[in-house]
Amino acid sequence: MSDRQEQQIHGSAISLGGRGCLIVGEPGSGKSALAIGMLTLGADLIADDQVRLTRTGSTVMLSAPDDLPALIEGRGVGLLRVELGAPAPLALIVDLDHTPDQRLPRARQRDLLGLSHRVSFARGVHNLPAILRLALLGGLVDPENADLT
Repeated sequence: MSDRQEQQIHGSAISLGGRGCLIVGEPGSGKSALAIGMLTLGADLIADDQVRLTRTGSTVMLSAPDDLPALIEGRGVGLLRVELGAPAPLALIVDLDHTPDQRLPRARQRDLLGLSHRVSFARGVHNLPAILRLALLGGLVDPENADLT
């Protein structure tokens, strides 16, 4: 029996520093806009609108479905041609439907393909592309379980 599982979901995915980020939210929540913001900061676009999740062992990889065109939606402008980046391991989920409930929110987890992943509620967060860039390059610290000295 194989431990490989796959799922396709509505969302966008980017990678930076070899770490993947899955951006989820309702239509119009800003998934593509956040991905475009990340592209301007050096990230690679893995997929826009549809993302393939593939689990092998203890890793979930983000990739573009085979038939996905190399385009991203610039809302109000049109479709923009981009080069799609390579698949990357999921490091963080950004949820644009939910607002953070604290200035330094506790670490939250979401299950994908039977594995738990860090999720950040980010609706209305200012400077989100810059914050996300730092999170992917340096990692997030859980203030409840970290030595902050």
